[in-house]
Amino acid sequence: MLYLGYPLTGYPPFPGYPPAGQESSFPPSGQYPYPSGFPPIGGGAYPQVPSGGYPGAGGYLAPGGYPAPGGYPGAPQPGGGPSYPRVPPGHGFGVPPGGEGFSGYPQSPSQSYGGGPAQVPLPGGFPGGQMPSQYPGGQPTYPSQPVAMTQGTQGTIRPAANFDAMRDAEILLKAMKGFGTDEQAIVDVLANRSNDQRQKIKAAFKTSYGKDLIKDLKTELSGNMEELILALFMPPTLRKAMQGSGTQERVLIEIFCTRTNQEIREIVRCYQSEFGRDLEKDIRSDTSGHFERLLVSMCQGNRDENQSVNHQMAQEDAQRLYQAGEGKLGTDESCFNMILATRSFPQLRATMEAYSRMANRDLLSSVNHEFSGYVESGLKTILQCALNRPAFFAERLYYAVKGAGTDDSTLVGIVVTRSEIDLVQIKQMFAQMYQKTLGTMIAGDTSGDYRRLLLAIVGQ
Repeated sequence: MLYLGYPLTGYPPFPGYPPAGQESSFPPSGQYPYPSGFPPIGGGAYPQVPSGGYPGAGGYLAPGGYPAPGGYPGAPQPGGGPSYPRVPPGHGFGVPPGGEGFSGYPQSPSQSYGGGPAQVPLPGGFPGGQMPSQYPGGQPTYPSQPVAMTQGTQGTIRPAANFDAMRDAEILLKAMKGFGTDEQAIVDVLANRSNDQRQKIKAAFKTSYGKDLIKDLKTELSGNMEELILALFMPPTLRKAMQGSGTQERVLIEIFCTRTNQEIREIVRCYQSEFGRDLEKDIRSDTSGHFERLLVSMCQGNRDENQSVNHQMAQEDAQRLYQAGEGKLGTDESCFNMILATRSFPQLRATMEAYSRMANRDLLSSVNHEFSGYVESGLKTILQCALNRPAFFAERLYYAVKGAGTDDSTLVGIVVTRSEIDLVQIKQMFAQMYQKTLGTMIAGDTSGDYRRLLLAIVGQ
């Protein structure tokens, strides 16, 4: 069974964030915050997020598990155990100097992990603007100067200023001429141009030299470097995901369960334009059962994207989901499909909080109990992205480079497709979750021109 969800094994106990001047008692390596996954929530362990999202310098509201302004209490607030950090879609951490790591700790109170003798704050605010001298597992990589949090998301790649497609096409031609290939010239151009600019370079290359840039690159490159370069021009398509001996369900889940309506509709349009085929029909022929129905729902691109929250609807949806799963023998899959495929992500967060209060367990755990296989993975991906989309991709990247071997397809796919959307926020969340920068882990797990190009895209 493909499992995209977070292992629900729980956290080891730890003493929490120490008083000022006693940083040596900060929990040892391996205990903070995520190595063993995100725990099942028993009775409101996801702290209540203010319906309006994350406020600014004034700190977070006290009800539901957030510390009151003025400091961190010595005892946990209502809300229970550690929680999966949540960032509302369209809201992100401030952009740090150089684009790497967290940009600082505002001096306002922050979202925190409850359930222990003390609260452990997430990045966003240590008491008095102080941070521990050491993090478990190594030295801190975050600047200590507090900065304000800003809304929005940001990619690591932006359109180049003073762009000249003909000039770039000439640089690439020279890089592929003669004996050997000037890979550094290729990296310098492609890692610093937006996808739209790369398409213009491709067209200019054919116009100027009567040759296909992609074919020339394929003859000059090989292995992971070739895959990465081609992905920069032609990100892995749905057609590729549904070709071969079997459908790559994981790719379909990542495409349809994490994208905005506009992105999904553009994918459907490009699929029709590139292959002359109807995407929905191909999904129906290549998948089946409840997973097929979920993907068909998602490929419509009709999710409600209103950012306001209807708390009465959230309570009603939580009740309906409980009655469709935990509260009956068997599962009403259509109820889960309807709510998770149509409600906005802020609305789903409110529903998850209402469900946790009502059922004394979190909705992710219930989906894990009621479903299996790819439909389980798809539903959990939706919920995880509703809680925190950058954290979802950060975890995927972590397991792509962790341990022996590298899942290069996942690494390339996420780095390329998120490079112009929210890779800055993904890097920040990666550092928060694993106390290592994404660039550090990529550098330690890859080599050569492939590593150089990946790090250039990531923004090292």
